[in-house]
Amino acid sequence: MKFLDEAKVYIRSGDGGNGCVAFRREKYIEFGGPSGGNGGKGGDVVIEAVDGLNTLIDYRYQQHFKAQKGTHGMGKDRHGANGSDIVLKVPVGTQIFDEDRETLIADLTKVGQTVTIAEGGNGGFGNAHFKSSTNRAPRHANPGQPGEERWLWLRLKLIADAGLVGLPNAGKSTFLAAVSAAKPKIADYPFTTLHPQLGVVSIDGREFVLADIPGLIEGAHEGVGLGDRFLGHIERCRVLLHLVDATCEHAGKAYKTVRTELVAYAESLADKIEIVALNKIDAVDPDELKEQVKRLKRAAKKTPLLLSGVTGEGVPEVLRALAKEIDGGPVTAKARSAAEAPPWSPVE
Repeated sequence: MKFLDEAKVYIRSGDGGNGCVAFRREKYIEFGGPSGGNGGKGGDVVIEAVDGLNTLIDYRYQQHFKAQKGTHGMGKDRHGANGSDIVLKVPVGTQIFDEDRETLIADLTKVGQTVTIAEGGNGGFGNAHFKSSTNRAPRHANPGQPGEERWLWLRLKLIADAGLVGLPNAGKSTFLAAVSAAKPKIADYPFTTLHPQLGVVSIDGREFVLADIPGLIEGAHEGVGLGDRFLGHIERCRVLLHLVDATCEHAGKAYKTVRTELVAYAESLADKIEIVALNKIDAVDPDELKEQVKRLKRAAKKTPLLLSGVTGEGVPEVLRALAKEIDGGPVTAKARSAAEAPPWSPVE
């Protein structure tokens, strides 16, 4: 299934049915009186978060959605039927924005959560409604009210327990493939991952969801590389796993490059709990590994975990660290005690 995390749709609720002007006509009844029924209400446009979806690809091929119109009223006091609602099913984590792409209308974060985006028009009254002691034979009825129409933007932010961040080729997809049943594309060139990937990880009888997003490079917040459009998918994660390639030129600079892009995108990402790990330790000699650990420790102000997604060395320890933070850790690192190490600073 192709991944699509943003879609533009046109929605219109149903028009209300018109009221009817009619009079009772029966044999031997000379003055039957008004008998026009009311029009039915138009259908609403409802958006519902459902389980089992993780993409908005359905809305690439169908962009226009219209609810049913209400039925017109009829004679013999027959009221028109209400129009059927139309329900747009979206993945959990979908945000609904107005056409300006900035005004947030709703944020669907739970399965079964619904929001009525456009209400159908009310049906018009038939002439029987206007009968009174002074007007025994009204000859007018109300037209139905028109429905609402608008363009909307649907934006998906995947909901995962932990998120993977790092430079391209840091080994994120290899790590995800090693610890879950996900099958991301893996190759030895940058930007192999073009779309976010989700995997369910199990460790010590505990399961959690891990999200892998395309790699970031310097200037991503300005659109360089794949830009920062996928960073929204890790905004809802409780903890970030920052993977740094042990074979890169300078592990400390690589770490700070990604951190700079996170801060440029949203301050909330910079405040999240972060576990730092040095990946691909099987591909460097012991002396080089020791030097890279020192560089990364200075930059991150914490001792990094060591692992190899290929050989599996150190992977269980990383997963246990993630599970511990997910189970008992606060959402942001700010909630921790002030005795923790001071925040990192960008490379001069």
